Amino acid sequence: MLSANQYFNYQRRTTTEVHIGLKPLGSKHSVRLQSMTTTPTTEVEASVEQSLRIIRAGADYVRLTAQGLREVEALEKIEEQLRERAVLTPLVADIHFNPRVADAAARVVEKVRINPGNYVDAARQFKHLDYTDEEYAAEIRKIRERFIPFLEICREHKTAIRIGVNHGSLSDRIMSRYGDTPEGIVESCMEFLRVCKEVDFRNVVLSIKASNPVVMVRAVRLLIAAMEREDMHYPLHLGVTEAGEGEDGRIISAVGIGALLADGIGDTIRVSLSEEPEREIPVARKLCEYIARRNRHNVIHAELAPTFDYLNPQRRLSTAVGNIGGASNVPVVISDREVKTGNALPDYTYAELAARYDVERLEFEQLTAAKIEELRAKPHTIIIGETHHLNPVGHLRALAHTLMTNGLNNPLIAHLEYEHNLNTIEEHRIEAAADAGALLFDGLIDGIWLSDFAVPEETVTSTAFSILQAVGQRLTRTRYISCPGCGRTLYDLQSTIRRIKEATADVRPMKIAIMGCIVNGPGEMADADYGYVGAARGKVSLYRGKQCVEMNIPEEQAVEKLLALIRQDEQVQNQ
Repeated sequence: MLSANQYFNYQRRTTTEVHIGLKPLGSKHSVRLQSMTTTPTTEVEASVEQSLRIIRAGADYVRLTAQGLREVEALEKIEEQLRERAVLTPLVADIHFNPRVADAAARVVEKVRINPGNYVDAARQFKHLDYTDEEYAAEIRKIRERFIPFLEICREHKTAIRIGVNHGSLSDRIMSRYGDTPEGIVESCMEFLRVCKEVDFRNVVLSIKASNPVVMVRAVRLLIAAMEREDMHYPLHLGVTEAGEGEDGRIISAVGIGALLADGIGDTIRVSLSEEPEREIPVARKLCEYIARRNRHNVIHAELAPTFDYLNPQRRLSTAVGNIGGASNVPVVISDREVKTGNALPDYTYAELAARYDVERLEFEQLTAAKIEELRAKPHTIIIGETHHLNPVGHLRALAHTLMTNGLNNPLIAHLEYEHNLNTIEEHRIEAAADAGALLFDGLIDGIWLSDFAVPEETVTSTAFSILQAVGQRLTRTRYISCPGCGRTLYDLQSTIRRIKEATADVRPMKIAIMGCIVNGPGEMADADYGYVGAARGKVSLYRGKQCVEMNIPEEQAVEKLLALIRQDEQVQNQ
């Protein structure tokens, strides 16, 4: 659990140092950036060229998939060619399903990522398995027996590992005992981490990822609490899987990663975009640099509200004023100026809000004892939380917690002001998402008001609605959950995303998952309405929720069949 000082004031979480080639990571170092190639790893020349583009963009590490021993052999050649060009950037092998491949890769590259969901356990089939405590303990012993020899290979070759848990690939064993919960995600990681501690293997990084940033943030917080109970201080890799592309991909990533970075959590990050991998690095850099500015901010002196639970935050109790605040109203969007176009109009301009309701604009320091007593007599006054602090998240948190501590249930809208222009719209989206997302995750606010006067108001409003959609608090248009692609991808991901977006542009707001392969497909799209998943080269399977409804469709027919499935379901619902 974070202390009040840590919650309101930015400071990096102290973590151990992990050696990855010539680029160590941990809290003594800046947050490291990385991406992953999308070329088949066996295509050595193409993988070398794409790795170079990622490295030139500023990546500290490059990850490549390794499905089998052929890919490990290719990895060795890729590394040789990079070293011949005097490129010393560490390479990371991404392993699923095959511990033997992990053993081989550990002898070749500087770091190996393994997935607890499929390292020893069988591939996920969504089956419920009943274990006695003795049988479950026997399964844990199987992990230990297979995992320790791998760790000894890594120790011998000075290879780091990442224990990388994906929400979409939790094993049926974990799901059967813990359910599809953040607690289950954490335990999947801790089972492997306890073995590392037992044999004193310290060159380990952890990650917990999900396509739902709310699940990802809560699971990471729970993981840190679990590690603290067992005196572990390993560094963390952060990322939101299947974030998508364009505006949505950047906002969803910034919401999840940014909320954790704001709490000093995270030692290396990957922004997973369904775009060329080198485009991920500038986004990651902008996000890290924005949060790092808070390193020397003025100290915020505040106390945590007694009712607040950092590991299981609930929405702050507030009085409903019109459609603002209260348990049943969704967070509202306020704008500076009227928006003439766009799919979603703001709920109010500030002028409209102030004309209709009693509104008071307050910074944390203005919430004096006298002001608190004044507000007690005005329970229907809407408070606009203002901040010009270098750490806007901590500053607005302090305001919200002081209201809660004093039993003031006035609706609270966060006003976040930025200075961008047409050339820095990407920064506008990243920064606003990182700030507002952290406040929304903790349930502290009843609305957001973004101000950025050199950015078109339509863009500012779109950003606000995208943030609310990313945190699952207001669905205003279809969300496309799409993976970034890798060497396992079985079709042209980027062109397929464009085709699906065009085909479904006029459907009701829903979630559509577009997944390159089966590794995380059915799991990561568990809360999607429909799924489009690569099944084999040139073949696609379609899902309704978790249920596969049609398998191995030729790729050229799959988009039309997806749209037909959606239309058919809409007709049934409308009858």
